[in-house]
Amino acid sequence: MPTLPAHPTLLLLVASALLGACRNGETPPPPTPVVLVQPAVPATTGGSVYTGEIRARHEVDLAFRVGGKIAVRLVDAGAEIKPGQPLARLDPTDLQLAANSARAQLAAAESDLATTRAERERYAGLLAQKFVSQAAFDAKDNLYNSSRARLEQARAQNEISGNQAAYGTLSSETPAVVTAVLADVGQVVAAGQPVLRVARPEEKEIAIAVPESRVEELRRARHLTISLWAAPETTLRGELRELAPAADPATRTYAARIRLLDPPPAVRLGMTARAQVGEAAAGSTLLVPLSAVLDTGQGPFVRIVRDGMVASHPVTVARFREDGAELSGGLSAGESVIISGGLKLVDGQAVQPRAATPPARQR
Repeated sequence: MPTLPAHPTLLLLVASALLGACRNGETPPPPTPVVLVQPAVPATTGGSVYTGEIRARHEVDLAFRVGGKIAVRLVDAGAEIKPGQPLARLDPTDLQLAANSARAQLAAAESDLATTRAERERYAGLLAQKFVSQAAFDAKDNLYNSSRARLEQARAQNEISGNQAAYGTLSSETPAVVTAVLADVGQVVAAGQPVLRVARPEEKEIAIAVPESRVEELRRARHLTISLWAAPETTLRGELRELAPAADPATRTYAARIRLLDPPPAVRLGMTARAQVGEAAAGSTLLVPLSAVLDTGQGPFVRIVRDGMVASHPVTVARFREDGAELSGGLSAGESVIISGGLKLVDGQAVQPRAATPPARQR
């Protein structure tokens, strides 16, 4: 692209400005940084808070009772299914051949029984007339009994083959929701290999992990308050239904299930929820985000914004929680605490405070 010629007057003005700046030794002032602030609020007490996931109480893996190649899958993840509804089918060729073979064996066994029955009756008449020995009749009688037993075996095998042909269609015995697809069309599966995972949505609960130091607190809790991340204004009641007797070897936490009491239809599987042990009450400490507490080797402190300037305040940390740090001294309620980048600032520096979005409204 061709460069337009600069106007002589414009070049003269720029050169004059540069010479003036160099002569005075002045540099342009740096821009005023923008910082995120959040007010210190009274911390609520009433036990611990655990984050978990909405799960169904009854969740099972569906599998074919026989092995084979999946010919068709009729549902996808998230589908609502009815009892007896076909969900997937195996290739019926081998199952049908096995059923035909069992029927043929049954017909052969029936024919063999008819033959041995007639032989036994004929030898029974000959034995009565003393034309054959007792040993010869006993041999025919044994053949008849064996044929009758083989017929019963063939009948049972025919029923099994008929059932296996029906097992080529996968279905659910109860209403449920498909939560995962574990095998697809064209895959060869063994008998019992999971194909679909379904959940019965009539009973919902929260799956959480509890550290070993909080197990007894949860076990003795009378009040469990549940809140949803997607709808923080909605609170539900819950009760402890199940607590694992042993800790997970990897996380060293105990798995727990909290039953939801009368959940509304808006509560869906997979949602993120928080369970608070006990009733919440305002305490004497203040709560600030974890990122607001700084320490450069001389004790914890926070930086606040007052009259547009940065100021440091040494604080006393009562304890660290999942949702922030509790301060028992050094700060007053309502003060604007810098929650990000505090270590890059200095006291007395001018900043532009900008309120951060509260965690309850973060989406």
